[in-house]
Amino acid sequence: MFTAILGPKFMAKDIGFQNTAGAIKHQAVALKIQSDQSIFHNCQMDGYQDTLYAHSQRQFFRDCTISGTIDFIFGDSTAVFQNCKLIVRKPLDNQQCIVTAQGRSNRRLATGFVFQKCIISGAQDYLPVKVRSKTYLGRPWHQYSRTIIMQSWLNDIIAPQGWLPWSGNFALDTLWYAEFNNQGAGAVQTNRVKWKGIKKITAAEAKQFTAGVFLLGGQWIPNSGVPYTAGL
Repeated sequence: MFTAILGPKFMAKDIGFQNTAGAIKHQAVALKIQSDQSIFHNCQMDGYQDTLYAHSQRQFFRDCTISGTIDFIFGDSTAVFQNCKLIVRKPLDNQQCIVTAQGRSNRRLATGFVFQKCIISGAQDYLPVKVRSKTYLGRPWHQYSRTIIMQSWLNDIIAPQGWLPWSGNFALDTLWYAEFNNQGAGAVQTNRVKWKGIKKITAAEAKQFTAGVFLLGGQWIPNSGVPYTAGL
């Protein structure tokens, strides 16, 4: 099943979205969102490749569970995921897993994915193959791909390199990826890739990617009644 959200100020609570095509069908979106000021609270999105297409506009996810294999959170929205669980599923035998593929195509666009106080872990069927089918935090779908992971727990399924190229050297100098104050075996940055686009950020810089600043969330999220953290 595929669901598309278009209208502004859409809100979903306590509901699931699933694409049952399975890993063998490759790209199979469960949920596509083009709704500005959209909110998803305590929702579940399940699929394999390309589960959640966070296409565009401002999106806020709180206490959600999102599962998949390849690029399972992708798109070019301005999105903040708070207190969410990102679960890697077992892929096909010849596949590796990538959590994100953010698609910012112009450095002037105020888009990007922010994961704050989230947990990245593996499903039970993935754990036996985690050494063979490694998991990466993200790869650059477009030239100025931007993803920030902060204050989160990264399980040991994350490959030491952290991030994966899309193709050759494409976007490695122009992407914008950062990790800030994460914990867990997968958060160790000793062997992370050294691309020009990998950033080391301070608390002041990280604050710019919180929901209160990045989404101007104070103007529209509190009125929904959904739990919301404005800052760090």
